[in-house]
Amino acid sequence: MLNRTKAPHIKDAIEFDLHLKPYDKFVLDNGVEVFAINAGAQEVLQIELVFFAGNSYETQHTVAAATNHLLKNGTSTKSAFQINEHFDYYGAYCTRACYNETATVSLHTLSKHLPVLLPVMKEIITDAVFSEEELATFKQNSKQKLSVNLKKCDFVANRLIDAYLYGEQHPYGKYTKAEDYDVLNTDALKKHFQQYYVQGYCVIFVAGKLPDDIEHQINKNFGTLTLKNHTGLNTGNEKSFNEVPEPVTGSKKRIVNDETGLQGAIRITRPFPNRHHPDFQKVMVLNTVFGGFFGSRLMANIREEKGYTYGIHSYVQNHLGPTAWMISTEAGKDVCEAAIQEIYKEMKVLREELIDEEELLLVRNYLIGIILGDLDGPFHIIGRWKSILLNNLDEQYFYDSIQTIKNISAEELRELAVKYLQPEAFQELVVI
Repeated sequence: MLNRTKAPHIKDAIEFDLHLKPYDKFVLDNGVEVFAINAGAQEVLQIELVFFAGNSYETQHTVAAATNHLLKNGTSTKSAFQINEHFDYYGAYCTRACYNETATVSLHTLSKHLPVLLPVMKEIITDAVFSEEELATFKQNSKQKLSVNLKKCDFVANRLIDAYLYGEQHPYGKYTKAEDYDVLNTDALKKHFQQYYVQGYCVIFVAGKLPDDIEHQINKNFGTLTLKNHTGLNTGNEKSFNEVPEPVTGSKKRIVNDETGLQGAIRITRPFPNRHHPDFQKVMVLNTVFGGFFGSRLMANIREEKGYTYGIHSYVQNHLGPTAWMISTEAGKDVCEAAIQEIYKEMKVLREELIDEEELLLVRNYLIGIILGDLDGPFHIIGRWKSILLNNLDEQYFYDSIQTIKNISAEELRELAVKYLQPEAFQELVVI
């Protein structure tokens, strides 16, 4: 019988032995790989088609994003209204998104409705028509949204800092201007669609409580298409964005975007290699101490003690190619410079002083807790696998990251701070 007079043992997250549920893999008739997680108690599933059709592969600004957005806005047999009405009728939703390298089309549905929804999903990625009317509406809405956003200092800072770091011609550094929408035309969209969707490189991820004939259903709808296996991807674009930019020493930019603005957006960044670098997993721990969660050094100093900002964060950008270490915050324009000095002060402390065991234990437990959350349910699990596979990593990377979190020492973290947290390697941008 449970003794309720005795407090239960509190177990640290780092004491758990974590395991990543393995995926099932099958290959469609056209060679496209499908990675599946069959789990969960509810009769729901998600299926995501990942195309290598992001803005890294476009030849004209905004073409990739516009093509992806307008996939659902009409085919030769269905209007945009009919497509959306079809998914709504079955309580499902079909979304699309465009990123630097990839673009996705995702479906969330009850498992039993898959036979009537997959054919429409197939129609979207093979028969989108990109009408002049739908494109005109997209251009008008996008220009209006851009006009509003350009008045916000944080939006402007996010655009400019990547351009300064990577260069405006780099896929990660380019950004959209109003005139880019003016020159958009349906021919450019149709060309991108044919090359990167209809005949593009694709990989499929599916998770949830899967029907017994899931392989047959996916192969029936997508296995006969002219899609190609993503492992054969070689477009010639990779070399252009796999080289890590050199740090620009002493680059400090101050921009007045709104004379009447009350706050400034601060971005401080330096180039950093991607997940394949031996320091990457270790730096994830150091970043968490520095500014990666609510209990970080930056939050304690600049938010809690100084009151300069509501929140400040540091993170490593999520790119398949070379990436960057970024510190991001918004502060009152009269304290922006003081906040920047405090950021460099915290870098100096990490370079010179060892992190005490109590703080390091807190960070270890926090990071393991995040991983525990990522293992809760089939959708989270397939998301973890998606990140691993798209970055050309394997299962061992997951277990190596756990061992790094559990075993990295305070001295190793100090050495990493000396190596990477040098102010002269960072670029500064303040937009008011």
